[in-house]
Formats: sequence, structure tokens, C-alpha cells
Amino acid sequence: MTKKVLITETILRDAQQSLIATRMSIDDMLPILSKMDEVGYHSIECWGGATFDACLRFLNEDPWERLKTIRKYCKNTNLQMLFRGQNMLGYRHYADDVVEYFIKRAAYNGIDIIRVFDALNDIRNLRTSIKAAKSEGIHVQASISYTTGEFFTDDYFADYAQKLVEEGADSICIKDMAALLTPYRTETLIKSIKNKVNVPIQLHTHYTSGLAAMCLLKGIESGADAIDTALSPLALGTSHAPTESMVVALAETQYDTGLNLSLLNEIKDYFIKLREKYIESGLLDPKMLIADTKALQYQVPGGMLSNLLLQLKQAGKEDRLNEVLKEIPKIREECGSPPLVTPTSQIIGTQAVLNVINGKRYKSCTNEFKNLVAGRYGRTPLKIDPKFKLSIAEDVVCIDCRPADLIKPELSKLEQSISEYIETEEDVLTYAQFPQIAPGFFKQRRAKKYGINPKYCDMENKIHPV
Repeated sequence: MTKKVLITETILRDAQQSLIATRMSIDDMLPILSKMDEVGYHSIECWGGATFDACLRFLNEDPWERLKTIRKYCKNTNLQMLFRGQNMLGYRHYADDVVEYFIKRAAYNGIDIIRVFDALNDIRNLRTSIKAAKSEGIHVQASISYTTGEFFTDDYFADYAQKLVEEGADSICIKDMAALLTPYRTETLIKSIKNKVNVPIQLHTHYTSGLAAMCLLKGIESGADAIDTALSPLALGTSHAPTESMVVALAETQYDTGLNLSLLNEIKDYFIKLREKYIESGLLDPKMLIADTKALQYQVPGGMLSNLLLQLKQAGKEDRLNEVLKEIPKIREECGSPPLVTPTSQIIGTQAVLNVINGKRYKSCTNEFKNLVAGRYGRTPLKIDPKFKLSIAEDVVCIDCRPADLIKPELSKLEQSISEYIETEEDVLTYAQFPQIAPGFFKQRRAKKYGINPKYCDMENKIHPV
């Protein structure tokens, strides 16, 4: 029986996020987009995740314009994004009206597939996103945030997959962001999920531990319908298995992808030149390409590891990284065993740094960590010990409801806050997610548009160019 395996190309989003901190600009992408559109990919993951933040903070790009540009040159291939459910692409929970409006504009501007996940696997945080995407005609790929531990059995994940399908998911993604899967666990996991649901299953795993290609192959043999890969110049390490290698591995088998290998190699040659540029600039550190099975022990995603290093360097304590890595599993267990993915990875990682640097555990806690323990990001997979919860969140009101239920509609208020700067329908969504950096971006945009000094576009003083 022939079963064509579908490929999602991640080089424009997750691969570059994992290896070069999401610094690939639209100018770097533009010359190769049309050729990528000819390959025959199932989808190109090109938006969401950290791309939104990086566009504004580091690249002086409008992320919405990036999406429009990619759509213009990729007319034949599904465009896919990663979306954090009620967190959208920011780092807090948003009111339902903002989530709904974001998905409406994402669909309008070219997104075909939305991969939606919640860091805690709290299905309540996904319902609004799933419903909104379905109403816009977007394919909803609901994700399982994969992690390990005694509680996280194949049955746990299969039951969660079934609930996601009941909510309306068109397909399921196993999202192994920290490269924790092993080949034989992949086999039993996919078979368990396949026995529960009758929708396509996509496998997403990273190369951090060196096992990704083996996991993908085992996953395909066990029934996975689609896989995530990255073109080889930005593959391996904390990124993904190489696209070309997987295409060759499956060629002339019942799983043949049907992708144009000669065209893939042509596109690869383009990205090799970009890779050289990124290495010369210091963006791509060859050390990030080394396989490290410690990932299986500490469960730290690649992006989280680089962030921990930066925090320790800033504190002059980079020699204490191993202590921080040992602290992370302890904290994770104490606060309900959440999977480590945005935003929980940043929250727990930062708390681990504080615990080590302060020399006393929980001497000081971030507000985000307090809110996580208090239930303000959702329900953790395991219950948190009441005494621990009280000791950490003593000045925070603990909740057990869906966090967004406590947030009043906020779209109109956000529009009023940024009214002086709104030039497009999407600007309010940009501001909603990044209120600290969006005004600076809007100021630069207006200055460029009118050819004036950005200081004359200051929101507070309401100075205008005309």
C-alpha cells in the first residue's frame, strides 16, 4: 500500500529560530521564495512563533507585511504558522475578542494552516483559537506539547489527542520541541494516537539529541502522515532533520514524498550562501550543531538553552550553567510538571537562574513564576502541592478557571490606546502583543514614510509630520 508522506519545510520559521535566533530577514528570503513554491511541499512554516517578536525587535520589519510578501511569491503551497493559543504570539493571555481578530487577519493575509498549542496541554486555552480558525476556513492542526515523566504515558497523549479532535482539530501534531522522543517511544506513541483518532498525524521533533531522523523514520513506519524537516544548511543541532536526506531516505518506497530533489538541491545552494553569512556574522554558532543527549535529561529546548546562557553571562555566572540545568527538573516537578515550551520554558528557566545565583531556592520569584503556580497560565498537568503553591504565590490570587475568563473584551481599548499610530487593520494586534516595542516600530515606520526624524513621531507628545 502506497502512502505518500507529506513534508512541512521549517527553514523560514522554526529552523532559523532554533539556530540563528530568528534573524533571517525577508530580504534574505525573497530571492528563493518562488523556487520553494515549486518543490511540492505540503506546507511551508513561515510565520508565528518568535518571528513576530524578532521582526519588530531586531529586524525593523512589519511581520504582517512579511506574511503578505511570502504569500505573493508562494501561491501554490500552504502557508503555515505556529500559534500559542490564548497567548497568541505574546507572553500573556489575551481576551477572546483579540484572539479571534488575530486569526481573522491571519487568514485574510494568507495563512492556510494554523498549528495551535498550549504549553500546559490545557485544552481550555485552545478552544477559542480552534473555533475561530474553523470559522475562517483555516486548517486547524492542534498540537500535543510532548514531554516525559511517569504521568505522561502514551494513553495520556492519545486521550488528549482525542479531546483535541472532539474540539474540531483537522489534524494532530506531536510537538517534541525539546527533542525528548526516542525512536521506539515514537513508534508506540503514534500507534496509540492512531488507535484513538482518525485524522492525519504530523511529527515535529528536533535534532538536539541526535535522534530526529530515526524518530521520523520510525514515526512514518508507525503511521505518521506528515513530518517537519529543514533544508540542510539550517538543519541538525537544535534544528530539525535535513529535508533532502529524508526525501532520499523515503524515495522509491511506499512512503515516497514525491518532492523534486534536484530543485531542493538548487534551493539548498542558495541557503548555503546565507549560512556562510550567518556564521561570519556570529549569528550561527557551529557549537549549536553538536548532538547532545543531555537534552533527554534536562528537557531544555535549544532556544531556552541559549537564553539561559545569556542570562548567566549577564550576571557573570556562566560557569554555573550545569547547576541551572540540574535545577530545572526540580522546579518543573514542584510546579506541576509542565512541558518546557514557550512561555513555560522561559518562566522556569529564569527561576532556575535566580535560584542558583541567589544561593537559596525561591529567595526571590518572578511574577511570571508566581502566576504559573497560581494557575494564571492554566491548569498544570499535575496538581501542585498546596503548601508549595501558598509559599510561592502568597501575594497572588490563585485560580482554577480558564484564565481568559477573567479578561474582559479588550480590542476596543487597545485600539484607543494606539489610535494615533494605526495605519493598518493589523497594527492593533501588533501593539496588543508587544506594547513595549511596537510604538518604537510605528514611530520608525512613520518617519520613513514621511522622510522625517523619528523623534517628531513621538506618541506621548502627539507630534505629527503633517
